[in-house]
Amino acid sequence: MKKFFETLSNIWKIDELKNRIIVTLGLLLVYRFGAHVVLPGIDSVQLAELTSRTDGGGLLGILNAFTGGAFANASVFALGIMPYISASIVVQLMGIAIPYLQKLQKEGESGRRTINQITRWLTIAICVVQAPAYLYGLGALGVPDSAFLLGKGLDFIIPSVIILVTGTIFAMWLGEKITDKGIGNGISLLIMVGIIAQMPLSFIQEFVSRVSENNGGLMLILIEVIIWFVVILASVMLVMATRQIPVQYARRTASGGYEKNVFGSRQYIPLKLNASGVMPIIFAQAIMFVPSALASLSDSETAKSVQAAFGDIFGLWYNIVFALLIIVFTYFYTAITVPTNKMADDLKRSGGFIPGIRPGKETSDYLDKIMSLITFPGSVFLALIAVLPAVVVKIVGIQQGWALFYGGTSLLIMVGVAIDTMQQVNSYLLNRHYDGLMKTGKNRKVVA
Repeated sequence: MKKFFETLSNIWKIDELKNRIIVTLGLLLVYRFGAHVVLPGIDSVQLAELTSRTDGGGLLGILNAFTGGAFANASVFALGIMPYISASIVVQLMGIAIPYLQKLQKEGESGRRTINQITRWLTIAICVVQAPAYLYGLGALGVPDSAFLLGKGLDFIIPSVIILVTGTIFAMWLGEKITDKGIGNGISLLIMVGIIAQMPLSFIQEFVSRVSENNGGLMLILIEVIIWFVVILASVMLVMATRQIPVQYARRTASGGYEKNVFGSRQYIPLKLNASGVMPIIFAQAIMFVPSALASLSDSETAKSVQAAFGDIFGLWYNIVFALLIIVFTYFYTAITVPTNKMADDLKRSGGFIPGIRPGKETSDYLDKIMSLITFPGSVFLALIAVLPAVVVKIVGIQQGWALFYGGTSLLIMVGVAIDTMQQVNSYLLNRHYDGLMKTGKNRKVVA
């Protein structure tokens, strides 16, 4: 424990890192404050029904978790940062088919700025569609008409749409400032903080359910916490696991104040077991909204049964289809984000080769084969973690709100962002000659 506090002290000694952490915490505080600012013209006291529906888990619970409770509060940040995430995914997928976007991706920093600008405009377009749908949908979610102090006319809808769109743009700006002036991963940090904000209330509800209702007591709570830590450990292993491909360099030149020929230098290409991160789950969840939405348009018995099956995120058929979609999208997203052809060309130009494999096309085919082999267990593991909340609800009887933290997008986002943030802080410590965040925290000796 002493070494841990020494590491924290070392973090505080680096002025640049200290300032970035303070800026990050300040901007996150602004975002959390905005999540509780209710839209003008809505009586916050009469939002109890909406809050109760989102606390019970389900699709609304997921939406509310991603917005940090802003969805249930009908706040200025009710749409959250998700429209920007949706726009980023659309632009990324369009980059596969549209030559103009492909050209921008190859133009370096200038192309990246143009793509970011396109993403921002697309975010506004998505918000303009989602904002009226959210406002009109509040009545269907249990918010009484009396809660709308100004009614539901255009004099309320138009200003509220402008405020919701502005709220999302402001949240996007906060994320970009955290990336530029803070410790990085701004958008991801906003999502993670919103998810974590819902955790204490969910755990308290689970605790009260177990203790006050004599439903297992403290012992079962302890078992649930142990299982939760085991799932977190498994998620960390999934995020960090890599397959190292050995690369041989017959002759390289290293500069360290003088020229030196290095023969037989060996390095490794790390291929991640789960190269797609949480994107397959996000894609799959977006698709899983479709059957229930389409079935709601019909009054037939078949449509009602489909709506009931796909409207329950803890149901059997929902999770079977959900798991299969995750496996399919894992292969799909890995194929478009891991450029094995480019990796093989770069390796050939740098004078490297994989032992026993010819440079060029054979290297590309070999890397593609390895990625296909390691993606299968990675996708199955990802699918198992994604459906784990449904398993613990049905078998253990955990409250639905707390079960959402046992797997799925929420847990993987928290684990992934936490690891990325630790690596950012770790790089500052190593650059200033301190041991890394997970090391002893003592000064490192630099050999001249």
